[in-house]
Amino acid sequence: MAKLISPIIFVICLCTVGAYIELEVPRHGFDTELYQNVLDEELCEAQLSYLLNNNTLLTAEFLDAGIRLPRGILQGNFVDLGYYHQCLAISENFEPSDIEGKYCMINIPMVQDELNLPVLPEWQEEGSRWSMEGPKLPLLELFSITKPHSDMFRNLQNVRTEAEKYSRMTGPDMDLMRVSEDSSLADGVFKLAVCLPKVCSPKQFIDTVFINTTSVGFKLTEEFCRLRNDKPFAPVDYAAMGVFGFIILITVLSTLYDIYFTMICKEGSKKANTLGKSFSLYTNTRRLLTFNSGPGTLESLDGIRSISMMWVIIGHTYATNGRSHYFNPQEMFRWMFSFSAIWIVASPISVDTFFLLSGLLIVYTTVGKISPKGLFKKLHLFYLHRLLRMFPILATGVFLQASLFNHLSDGPEWRIVVDKVERCRTYWWATLTYVQNYITDKRCIGPSWYLAVDMQLHILSPLILFWVLGTRRSAWIALTVVMLVVMVVSTTYNYLNKFQTASFVPTRSQEDSTHYLRYYYHNTLTRCSPFFVGMFFGYLLNMFKNKEVHMARWFVALCWSCAVVVSAGIIYSSYPVLQMDWDSLFWDGIINSFARPGWAVCVGWMIFACTHGYGGPVNWFLSLRMWKLPSRLSYAMYIFHYSIMVIVNSTSVSASHFSVERLFYRFLADFVSVFIIAFIATVLIDSPFSTLIKLAIGGSELFFIILVEPGPGFRLGPQGPGPTNLTMVLRWRKGPPKIPMALFINALQA
Repeated sequence: MAKLISPIIFVICLCTVGAYIELEVPRHGFDTELYQNVLDEELCEAQLSYLLNNNTLLTAEFLDAGIRLPRGILQGNFVDLGYYHQCLAISENFEPSDIEGKYCMINIPMVQDELNLPVLPEWQEEGSRWSMEGPKLPLLELFSITKPHSDMFRNLQNVRTEAEKYSRMTGPDMDLMRVSEDSSLADGVFKLAVCLPKVCSPKQFIDTVFINTTSVGFKLTEEFCRLRNDKPFAPVDYAAMGVFGFIILITVLSTLYDIYFTMICKEGSKKANTLGKSFSLYTNTRRLLTFNSGPGTLESLDGIRSISMMWVIIGHTYATNGRSHYFNPQEMFRWMFSFSAIWIVASPISVDTFFLLSGLLIVYTTVGKISPKGLFKKLHLFYLHRLLRMFPILATGVFLQASLFNHLSDGPEWRIVVDKVERCRTYWWATLTYVQNYITDKRCIGPSWYLAVDMQLHILSPLILFWVLGTRRSAWIALTVVMLVVMVVSTTYNYLNKFQTASFVPTRSQEDSTHYLRYYYHNTLTRCSPFFVGMFFGYLLNMFKNKEVHMARWFVALCWSCAVVVSAGIIYSSYPVLQMDWDSLFWDGIINSFARPGWAVCVGWMIFACTHGYGGPVNWFLSLRMWKLPSRLSYAMYIFHYSIMVIVNSTSVSASHFSVERLFYRFLADFVSVFIIAFIATVLIDSPFSTLIKLAIGGSELFFIILVEPGPGFRLGPQGPGPTNLTMVLRWRKGPPKIPMALFINALQA
């Protein structure tokens, strides 16, 4: 049985990755040929004639689900999503082909050339409504406007918004549609939903029903169209159902096997084979919820990790919802640029906390356990353990994003999900080989750039560990030199490239933002300084492990004061750069070069102080047991949270009202949802594969205890082989194991 462990892992990994191999697997999430195949100009003309002359109710259903004036135009909203589900549900018998709904989004530029408009008749007031005498345009009477609304439009003397002018398109004075090229709205575009018969194109539909765009010179473009059943199942979808179905099957069998020996067999679970119960829900859940601490445990890390993960999620909640449509986008931007939004706009600094923890734990868990020569002798195992531990959850996230996530739901903005599906089907290899931070335009899982940078730093870390594992003098020299070199090189690089200090700065162009994200935010060189600060504090903590540290009160107070002031200043620095008068390349370079390592120093001091009894209430709060479970789930939460947010946001069928309170409530919903999903993924995927990996390489000649969890989740302590808690106790041997593998596995079971 033991000989099957490695082949089992290999087969499962092969099944996971095999679905992505570039055979004849379709890359598109939508059936793009379907949209072209259904178009038929003659049939469209016949169906539109039937709608205009014979079926007023069905015509009203198309119009009700489609094009209309956006709400919130005076607040800057120029988008209307129509009624997506009603449109696609339309189906009416018609010979020779049924009339079925198609949902399209069109773009209408606010700058229109000179329009060759017909002379429209005068509107006469009759009672409380407006009527038109003279010839009628097609369906124009369906858009009659009540007198109060007309008075409102006439009284807007100083507001020349595009949406207001678009409303005039359905009444007289259509010439007001034009916006001058020097207007602040010149680059604006209306994004309007159109519901039309599936055999028609948006242009043919508008030409027939509203106005001939060609003859009058009216510009519009088609952005996309959607039809029912336009998301066909691809081979990767069937592969995903097969792989995850198999995992569920062996989970059920393993759980029954474990329950039999644990609850039915009188001799308990000692006779149960470790491999047989590796997928047991009972054992894996119990292990996940068991918390033990021992000497050398850095208890404060649980709270730091959990709070940082919450900060990441709430930042992405506001960011992903900010890409949605609001009735009042002006209020959203005013708030985002205000001082009260600092806790959101400064959230990207939380990622540097994870870089700090990664570097800290690599040093803290290796110093004193292996020699420099032994490190390089077994370097392949150092990398192997890291790669294997990161692979299961990461591959699961990529696999789901490339397959089943496309069929979870639907909505007018679902193309955003499909874009990520297509990226995963094409660029899955970049994520699984940890180079996706240099392929920023094609990332499969958005936040996975962090894993790439962290893995690249992990690969480079032995160059520093070789000296750190030697004498104390060589360790401090190596840590100091590498920190100085990194700071000098990154600072020079930052100033030469003139980077902005955030992903969005009002005074900088879109090209500057793209340049910043690609060459700074996702760049290993510019993000590595917190990692090396972490190595510094990891060595410092190792030096004083299980020892009392005596510091003067004034020194402790000074360090805490400096940490609070510096961290607060770093958070505050996100405010002035978002103001319209910000223009300082010098301070841009200072913030980009020193804010992140400065933040890491502040967090590193907090960990050191809490570990050695100088944390006070801070240590009490960060060491609470309530942080332990979120800490263990943090890696899975990091992998899945962004994809889940995008899926939920893409199902929205209309714009919403922006408010801070509403989005905070949305964060709570996001956090709970992701927490549950991460718990399930940990129990079903991470914990079983952790056991299999340890059984497969448990007898190898590794030399130290690896306590670093991949991604933003880290766990330090003697809790045992927890699901997201890689604690491999692998013994140093001068030669290969002398005992049979079967006896070794029996020893593990005992």
